[in-house]
Parts: sequence; structure tokens; C-alpha cells
Amino acid sequence: MQELHEAPLAPLTTFRLGGPATRLLTATTDAEVIDAVREADATGTPLLIIGGGSNLVIGDAGFSGTALRIATRGFALDGTTLELAAGEVWTDAVARTVEAGLAGIECLAGIPGSAGATPIQNVGAYGQEVSTTITEVVAYDRKKGETVTVPNADCAFSYRHSRFKAEPDRYVVLRVRFELEDAGGLSAPLKYPETARALGVEAGDRVPAATARETVLKLRAGKGMVLDPEDHDTWSAGSFFTNPLLTDEEFAAFHARVAERLGPDAAAPAFPAGDGLTKTSAAWLIDRAGFTKGYGSGPARISTKHTLALTNRGGATTEDLLALAREVVSGVRDAFGVTLVNEPVTVGVRL
Repeated sequence: MQELHEAPLAPLTTFRLGGPATRLLTATTDAEVIDAVREADATGTPLLIIGGGSNLVIGDAGFSGTALRIATRGFALDGTTLELAAGEVWTDAVARTVEAGLAGIECLAGIPGSAGATPIQNVGAYGQEVSTTITEVVAYDRKKGETVTVPNADCAFSYRHSRFKAEPDRYVVLRVRFELEDAGGLSAPLKYPETARALGVEAGDRVPAATARETVLKLRAGKGMVLDPEDHDTWSAGSFFTNPLLTDEEFAAFHARVAERLGPDAAAPAFPAGDGLTKTSAAWLIDRAGFTKGYGSGPARISTKHTLALTNRGGATTEDLLALAREVVSGVRDAFGVTLVNEPVTVGVRL
């Protein structure tokens, strides 16, 4: 297991921001991961788990403790059953399942990060969420001091949330198992209107899985959501804010604010989210509050391709990024009475 001291963490994140860690370990096996976690817990050392670094905002002061980078590898496909080691590169794993002619995660192509992060966030995009295909998650339970297998029903999946996110200091994901679909090389039924429109089909139709994947990659690239070191629009964590979920009362108040600000005929995006909740669009809120593409004058700005991404234009600090994020949150709250919630995990800082 590789060990470094006063190690820079910024290069391990897609934002390319953050100070150093007192100690950085890189684990390439599950046993090394468990050993590192046990050592930290036994000594009372603060522990930061790093996968692909695509969902982290690390403070400029860095991390005082042990940062553990999970670099495990393992892709095992048995019929339609897939097992991924936590350190597997997610977008590469998606490509391999599509090459095998399987459906279920093809619309999650291009999402940066590692496989181990997908159940934590219940990663989703373009009409798919990993919660619909995950069968179980193998994790080290720091409270019990043992490896546990958590079936889907016990993962408490919801929109961008899970049992693992609810208890961030308890579980360290080691492996994720999925059940995919053999649809003769076709995709799962398309659920997202934008994807269906781009393919010239109706929602609910199937297309070749490879075509669905390629289309999603093009859509994501057009929004700066596919990593490219030469494109500062991708020096981000993707969507910085989650789409707000509003109760009926909250949505009524929000609807009134929209009419007051934009006129009685204005209609905000609204999607039923179950349990009496309505989901609206964070990107729509940000744009209508006056934070348009490219907004900002410093080294941290809103993406020129998508209002939901905050970006490092090069030379930014984490404080630059947080100042922009706070400005957006405050502006949206003032305009519409809705408080945006950050999707990335913050380390050593708060929004």
C-alpha cells in the first residue's frame, strides 16, 4: 500500500482544488482498504475516503488526518450479473456492459468517479438510477468492525441519497453488485424526454444500447459533463446542486413567487416525486435568478455550458468556489424562497 505524507489532494479531485492531507494511503485490495480503516479507527485518526474525486470539495487547508484513496480493481460479469470493485472507473464499466449487449446502466455513461460512489449518491441521470439495478452492496461496517452485505431493500435508496450517505462515517463500500438485462443488445426503455428526442423516438421505446450510450455521452459533453483536461467547463463536480424536492405547501409558495417574479403565465418545471413531493429544476432556478451560463468574474465561475455546474477556470481556490456557491444559493433563495442543497461532499469547509 502506497503511503505519502503532506500529499496534495487537489490532483485527486475533478475540481483540482484543496490542500494536502497529513497522510495519503492508496489501497489496491479490499484487505488493504479494511486494514487502513481499522488502523485509523483504532488510533482515532480522522479518515477521508477518496474514490474518483468527482464529488469532493476539499478546503484550502487540506485534511488533517489520513486520506485513503481506494484504487481497487475488479470487473466480473456472469450472464447478466455484474460485480464491480469500488475503485473501478464507472464510465469504463458502463462501456463494458454495453459492449456485452446488456442494458440497465447505459444512460449513466460519462459520469465521472468510481463504482463505489454510485450507491452512496444513488447516482442517476437521463432517466436511470443505479438503485434500479443494484442488488447488493458489500461494505466494511466501521461500527460493527466487519464486512457486511447490504441487499437493495436495506440500502434506503431515494433521490441522490442512501443509507450509506446518511451514515457517512459508518460504511466503506468495497464492492457493488448489479443485475442487468439482456434485451438482445437493446437499451432499457428510455424514460428521459431529452434522450428520446435526441434519438428521434418516444419515451418508453428501446434503441440499441450502444446508441443510447453514445447519445448520452454527446448530450453530457454538450453540457461540459464529460471530463476533458483541456476544457475548464469540466473542472467541476458536475451538478453542484440537487434538484429541490418541495412539499405541497412549499410548492404552492414557490409557484406564487414564480408568478410574482416572472409573470402569471410563467411555469416552473414540476415533476411528481412521490410521498406528496414535487421536484423542480435547480438549473432553472439558478438561471431565472440571474445566474446565467458563464456567470462570474473570478477564477471560479458557472460553466459556460450548463448553469448547474460551478467550475474552476484555473487558479481558483476552494474559497473562490464557495463564495460563488453561496452567492448562487442566496440569490435563488431571495428570488424564489427555495434553498439549494449542494450535491458534492465538503471536507473541512461548509457552504
